[in-house]
Amino acid sequence: MPRYGRRPTYPDVLIVGMYLWTVAHDRPLCWACDRSHYGSLFRPRRLPSVSQFCRRIQTLRCQEILQFVHARLAQDEAITPLSFVDGRALVVGKHSRDPDAAIGWGRGRFERGYKLHAWATQDWRIPLWSVTPLNVDERAVARRLVQQQPCGGLILADALYDSGPLYEHVAALGAQWLTPMGKSNAGRGHRKPYPARLAAVSAWRGVAGYVHQERNTIERIFGSQSTLGGGLGPLPGWVRRLDRVRRWVGAKLILYHARLIVRRAAV
Repeated sequence: MPRYGRRPTYPDVLIVGMYLWTVAHDRPLCWACDRSHYGSLFRPRRLPSVSQFCRRIQTLRCQEILQFVHARLAQDEAITPLSFVDGRALVVGKHSRDPDAAIGWGRGRFERGYKLHAWATQDWRIPLWSVTPLNVDERAVARRLVQQQPCGGLILADALYDSGPLYEHVAALGAQWLTPMGKSNAGRGHRKPYPARLAAVSAWRGVAGYVHQERNTIERIFGSQSTLGGGLGPLPGWVRRLDRVRRWVGAKLILYHARLIVRRAAV
């Protein structure tokens, strides 16, 4: 990532490192500009002012560095035969004035906030993700995610992702989409049936138990992110507006993948 123009006083790598340090401790940005909040693990020689830090972390180059680090840690080009797509609600207070937060279906009821849409692999990585307001259709986001990722194998999702056009879209990319099927009337109505979904209806009868058991993997992934110190929990009061929420969640996923690599190296 070449740099153009004048070299800044504080390098972009320092700004990104300060931001990850702040997110790991669940603190606001001003906390990172106090030298007393650093230890032997990470102690910068010089620190920018609060205004400089807040302005620099929003620059395109810092966003590119965060995206690059996530891609390296998550190994976004390594696919597994089985993967999962699901969403996780990130709720804000009902009295919050955040104009980007929206009302949508969250944790079993209508709530207000955002949603993390994640594509997870069988080995607990999250190569692709997106954060949107809570009212955005999960099927539309899933379509964009699978378009960006090299497809292959079987992709499991819950019943909210049951969509004939989505089945056809994933099949055209060389993968198989599978969601829970209840009493299906596929092919019996007046609309033209989707062949990929008709095949999934037949396959569901033989793999229903297996799919239900394996799809819980992404629920365990979401749970592991919340149980660790500095993990992705409820959004703090200072993380509002869509761009800040996306940056915060992205940093949390970077920390999650770093812990995942360290944990597996220790085994």
